[in-house]
Amino acid sequence: MTKKLFISLPVSNVAASVAFYEAIGMTRDPAFPSGENGAAMNWSDSVCFMLSSHAAFGALTSKPIADTHATVANLFALSMDSREAVDAVFKAALAAGGREVHGVEDEGFMYSVGFEDPDGYGFGPFHMDMEAVPAEA
Repeated sequence: MTKKLFISLPVSNVAASVAFYEAIGMTRDPAFPSGENGAAMNWSDSVCFMLSSHAAFGALTSKPIADTHATVANLFALSMDSREAVDAVFKAALAAGGREVHGVEDEGFMYSVGFEDPDGYGFGPFHMDMEAVPAEA
């Protein structure tokens, strides 16, 4: 069995989050039902974001759901095939209601940007040219 990472995120509006994640290139996982309580969004064959309504997510834990607009517990780095792909997902995120966290950071061998989704989760799409990584790194 292939291992797969499922990342559970409580979201304020499942339908709006599905539209946002589709806009940045994710696809719904047909193996999981989608509806007002949740949806599964594939980033790749091995990474899936499980979007859950606050009510559905709250049933999984006794801890309060954090206000991700005011606090941060994680950031998601998304590997991309090219600098152009980084720029494209960044533009799509902003057009779909995301917020810019930081503009382009160009280290020569690594190129990245930062955005938040409408719920405040932070994403950093990046492209790394492994052949250009400095030897001392």
